[in-house]
Amino acid sequence: MKLYNSYTLKEEEFKPINEGQVNMYVCGPTVYNHAHIGNARPIVVFDTLRRTLEALGYKVKFVSNFTDVDDKIINKAIEEGVSEKEIAERYIKAYNDVRNSLNIIPIDVTPRVTETMDEIIAFIDELVKKGWAYELDGDVYFSVKDDPNYGELSHQKLEDLDSGARVEIDEAKKNPLDFALWKKTEKGIKWDSPWGEGRPGWHTECVVMIGKEFDGGLIDIHGGGKDLKFPHHENEMAQSRCVNGHHLANYWVHNGMLETKGGKMSKSLGNTQWAKDVIEQYGANLVRWFLLSARYRDSLIYDDETFNAAKTELNKIELALKQAEVKVKTSRKEFSNSYNEEKYEEFLKQMQDDLNTPNAYMVIFDTVKLLNQALRVKEIDFEEISKQYNAIKKMLDILGIDIKEVKMDDDDLKTYDAWLVAKNQKDFETADKYRAVLTEKGIL
Repeated sequence: MKLYNSYTLKEEEFKPINEGQVNMYVCGPTVYNHAHIGNARPIVVFDTLRRTLEALGYKVKFVSNFTDVDDKIINKAIEEGVSEKEIAERYIKAYNDVRNSLNIIPIDVTPRVTETMDEIIAFIDELVKKGWAYELDGDVYFSVKDDPNYGELSHQKLEDLDSGARVEIDEAKKNPLDFALWKKTEKGIKWDSPWGEGRPGWHTECVVMIGKEFDGGLIDIHGGGKDLKFPHHENEMAQSRCVNGHHLANYWVHNGMLETKGGKMSKSLGNTQWAKDVIEQYGANLVRWFLLSARYRDSLIYDDETFNAAKTELNKIELALKQAEVKVKTSRKEFSNSYNEEKYEEFLKQMQDDLNTPNAYMVIFDTVKLLNQALRVKEIDFEEISKQYNAIKKMLDILGIDIKEVKMDDDDLKTYDAWLVAKNQKDFETADKYRAVLTEKGIL
């Protein structure tokens, strides 16, 4: 397996810390609103990475958090006159519904910030005691200039860095880039701490949850969108270096953004569509196929043209599988367990190449072509049909795409036979009636 490591800026052979075991953490959502379709891309990408690793024989522990305390959550709770917990629970459920509807392998652990508060406070206290952080009127900041390695993940020099969108400007801070570890607050949910009542800063939460869920150790893969690389992941790495003495993860994997013709998709720009609505309209299979149609680390344009192209591609695959199922069932046969091992290994080889899904898709289409050829010959070879059919299904399973098998009971089989007889007798009126029944059931 090769993975592009954002830390080294190159593809590297993947070597887990412990043989056969992969520990992976992916930054989860701040739960103040519904997930938009762009938020679904990391869900699908890292589920597919997990499926690929498991297909290669690895055991994967997959952890992804919920940030259930944040200014946006607090403001929404105040606006609606409810508790922050109620807002968080509402959108955690909504996010889990999106995950489940996308055919995700269940996440092993989904820690929450509010359930990790003691560990977060203790971690910040350690940073302060070791001289990496300082208190300022009830707030606690990480001192960026005291970390000589700051900027090594995002490959930026400290003197060249400007304050990012997530960096609060405070004239009293030692450096504009110093980021908040603890925020004094007078409104909304808050906790007692050595520095007074407040809540944690965003950048500290994940590094602490990783430490808790993976026993404070170095993990194999840390994932998330490219927009998290700086400052969020940079700040995570800095804190881990200072407290734990390691870079938190050996492989930093970032997916590209979903974009519209107008640029990046985001809630703040108002150019989003809720993931739940897109999935409901088009189905999980098409959404997954579309989101994986470009290399995961590249940006992907979301518009009618790209989505319709994905729809056409997936329809070709579905049609071939359906025709194979109907041919086998109406011939009173069953699929064997054999599969085209050569094509499957070729597919897996492309997925091992840093999830090269465009090339992997080409292997699927090559196998679909072989299946269609097997279906068109006069003397049907059901073993050949099984080999191609099963290989395609195994490939799609790694992509998390579950195309349901055509169901045919005895009545359906009799109707199918009657349709063939009417066709052969050129009784087209009767044949059309049978065809309408079979079409409505999705058989034709």
